Amino acid sequence: MRRAREKSRREPTIALINIVFLMLVFFMVAGTLAQPLDRDLKLIRTADLEGRAPPDALVIDEDGILSYQGTQILSPAAFMLRQEDHAQPDVRLIPDRELSAQDLVRITRELRSAGAGRVLIITERGLE
Repeated sequence: MRRAREKSRREPTIALINIVFLMLVFFMVAGTLAQPLDRDLKLIRTADLEGRAPPDALVIDEDGILSYQGTQILSPAAFMLRQEDHAQPDVRLIPDRELSAQDLVRITRELRSAGAGRVLIITERGLE
């Protein structure tokens, strides 16, 4: 007697393909449910606006020199001494684009060790 060959069990790949296809169709339909903007609507352009620092922000130029409200600050610790009226103030930083990441991290650490609560980095946001 010959032994019957065992049939190899095939995985149901057709079922898997059907499920993936249905998910694709679902997400295509769900993605188009949001109402598009009116074609006649003209959005505000901010490209020509003059950028100004918030009045309470610490500005760092590309060489790592700190300034606050137009006055040069010697160190992050000296800046924190000016902020004595707050227990752990939030500090807003505006770094120059050319400032190295190492300098930014170093200044941030110095601010935190001098008593800053949170250090918020203000950046430019571009939507194009």
